[in-house]
Amino acid sequence: MEQAQGVNVGLLGLGTVGSGVIRIINNHQQELQHQTGCSISVSKVLVKDKYKQRDLDTSQMTLTEDAADVLNDEKTDVVIEVMGGITEARDYILQALERKKHVVTANKDLMALHGKELLEQAEANGCCLFYEASVAGGIPVIRGITEGLASDRITQIMGIVNGTTNYILTKMVQEERDYEEVLAEAQELGFAESDPTSDVEGLDAARKIAILARLGFSMNVELDDVELKGITNVTTDDMDYCSQLGYTLKLVGLAKRTEERVELTVQPMLLPNDHPLAAVQNEYNAVYVHGEAVGETMFYGPGAGSMPTATSIVSDLVATVKNIRLGTGSGSASKPLHTKAIQANEEVLSKYFLRLQVKDETGTFDGLTSLFAKEDVGFDKLLQWPLEEEDPMSEVVIITHMTNRAAYERIYQELENMDVVLEVKSSYRVEGGQVS
Repeated sequence: MEQAQGVNVGLLGLGTVGSGVIRIINNHQQELQHQTGCSISVSKVLVKDKYKQRDLDTSQMTLTEDAADVLNDEKTDVVIEVMGGITEARDYILQALERKKHVVTANKDLMALHGKELLEQAEANGCCLFYEASVAGGIPVIRGITEGLASDRITQIMGIVNGTTNYILTKMVQEERDYEEVLAEAQELGFAESDPTSDVEGLDAARKIAILARLGFSMNVELDDVELKGITNVTTDDMDYCSQLGYTLKLVGLAKRTEERVELTVQPMLLPNDHPLAAVQNEYNAVYVHGEAVGETMFYGPGAGSMPTATSIVSDLVATVKNIRLGTGSGSASKPLHTKAIQANEEVLSKYFLRLQVKDETGTFDGLTSLFAKEDVGFDKLLQWPLEEEDPMSEVVIITHMTNRAAYERIYQELENMDVVLEVKSSYRVEGGQVS
């Protein structure tokens, strides 16, 4: 069989992930040719310093500090963006698409904020724009949703999609260590950035959930539609109480569709210990998807790292090359099927975990019970411990029955104003029951 003409790749960025991409392309050339029917080679690479010593053979490619050398090269068929950032990356990808070059990116921040624009530009120019590596590193969850579950109607996407926070919470519960101590260790080990805000405040996970919801529900949801709460206030006491009640506390991203209205949230949630996501430890990621036909499926694996992420990028490259050879155009839908419709607070249903410090006196529980009864909310579980303080007080832990978010927020506000309630210590959502 005659070998087809090779495909040339331009690479924007040569950090750990970019280096991984080159290693896979160089080392797996036989497998790639078998998959695509042609050779694939990296021809030009945008770097910050082309004279820097690298632990990588770049002798067969041109290193440049000028993005135009990559973007304007007529021989470049596919541009892979692994430089990160938003403004420059968006500009370079738009330029590549305008020049009819297909694009692969791992940039979750960019796709969460500008994915709609970029996908429309790709479709207008008949180009592929793939971004599997932007969510959950080496786990093929985007392709699983867009291709593997393409015939189904997805009703829920629920996942642990940030390895930093999962590592921190895992160590807190396993080793009974405080948040700040485990965060410092994660930074030393390279699991957390020197500025961990994006991870620990939930923004990184929110960007990924927005991307998954946009694909899974075919709806142009945006980052601002995601309710957001991070893990900085989680304590080992919270985790101990969760454990006693049969739950594990995780930072969970949730996208749920009821009829044609959706809810998007990222926050610490209690999951039953027998829920598959409760067993996901350390820096690993997992995404749990529910479809009306298939039921429940789960994607699990390393959520970050040079080689897992590079594997997803090269998989997107293979899909792109196949489309080039078949002449099938963009290969990715940019127009949503459904108009965006976000659920109101009255429509969002869940159970809740509450930890309170209250006065240990007659009438306290009558007051609490009356408050919850006024909103027609019952107690699923309740624990009480006396505290050894000068004034008699108790710690009360409640898991409510199912209620709507509006009712719960009214209860929470009134608890903070009750004389018998000294402090609302913590409040978390409880998830992981049967999907309706």
